Amino acid sequence: MERKLKLYIRLHIFLLIYSVGGILSKMAAGKGFMSPAFILLYAGEILILAFYALGWQQFIKCMPLSVAYANKAVTVIWGCIWGALIFHEHLTAGKVIGGLLVLYGIALFGYADGKSAMDKKADET
Repeated sequence: MERKLKLYIRLHIFLLIYSVGGILSKMAAGKGFMSPAFILLYAGEILILAFYALGWQQFIKCMPLSVAYANKAVTVIWGCIWGALIFHEHLTAGKVIGGLLVLYGIALFGYADGKSAMDKKADET
């Protein structure tokens, strides 16, 4: 159980880092095309995407793809947080409710996954 929790924590830290790519992309969109700032921001985004591509492969070796992909939805919440903190976008009631629904779905899926793993273990005995 502790190993699984550590894996989920690492996955969510990984997805947090992945969400930073969206920040860099949005910031680059406000810069002049091919300006030094534009190139630097897009280079940062490409590095994050390369990190994501390599890291994602490692996570799906350790957990079912359906579980990893369901947790990827947390990037929607990070997008709302980054938008409010960095770009001063308004956090509406609809966005908050949507974020809570995403979290609920992830928790529900994780609970169902845990139950199915417990069922498999019971079948083995």
